[in-house]
Parts: sequence; structure tokens; C-alpha cells
Amino acid sequence: MTASDTRGGTGIDARGVVYRVDCPSRPILDQIADKWSMMVMAVLEEPRRFNEIKRRLEGVTQRVLTQTLRRLERNGMIVRRVLPTSPVGVEYSLTPLGASLREPFGALYAWTVDHADEIQAHQREYDRRTDRPSP
Repeated sequence: MTASDTRGGTGIDARGVVYRVDCPSRPILDQIADKWSMMVMAVLEEPRRFNEIKRRLEGVTQRVLTQTLRRLERNGMIVRRVLPTSPVGVEYSLTPLGASLREPFGALYAWTVDHADEIQAHQREYDRRTDRPSP
């Protein structure tokens, strides 16, 4: 199923199947739309080395960053280039496919920032109402 197969962007195809379990978009979305993938692609507005990416992403572990970079490279979002330096360095940059996500990811990020206070208020209200501690 492709995006053009759906009616009005609802995710329902012409047969009425909603987000089929075998739709190829599922694992791709899972692999490129997670928190760290989105943040890595955001910091790659220019080519960067591993440690520079890690410094810009407060809280990411070396293991998680390595897994994220491999996943993005496997999906064609970034390219890894070995630099002819001593010691050998590695640089990551967006591919044209990865760069094509800048606009939609940027819109999602802007929406998140614009609505953060409102969402946090809803979270606090929910936690109060359900007697749950805030994380």
C-alpha cells in the first residue's frame, strides 16, 4: 500500500483496510520516526563526526547513538564516510532522501514546541485525576 492508495490521508485503503499489519510503512516509520533518529537527522544540517553528534544530543548513550546511526544508514537516510586521518575518523551526513525529511520533521518539532505547555498541563491534570505520580 502506498500513500496514494489511501483515502484523504486517513490510512484507510480502497478496500477499507486500516493500517494493515503487512504494510511496509510500519517498520520504516518505526525505524526513522523515533526520538533519537529524528534528533540525529536534525543535528546533521552539515556533516558531523560521531563525537560531535553525541555532544549535541544530551542524554544519548554511545550504544544508542551507534544503533541509531546504523539504522539510519541502512534505511538510506545518512551516509557514513571514513576520513583519511590519523587516527581514522568517521563523518556522517544526510543523503538526499534523509534531507527530504527536514521539512516534515521540522514541522513536527515546531508543533511540539508550540504545544508543549498545553500538553504538559494535560499530563499534570491526567496524573492528578488518576492519582499517578508525574515521571
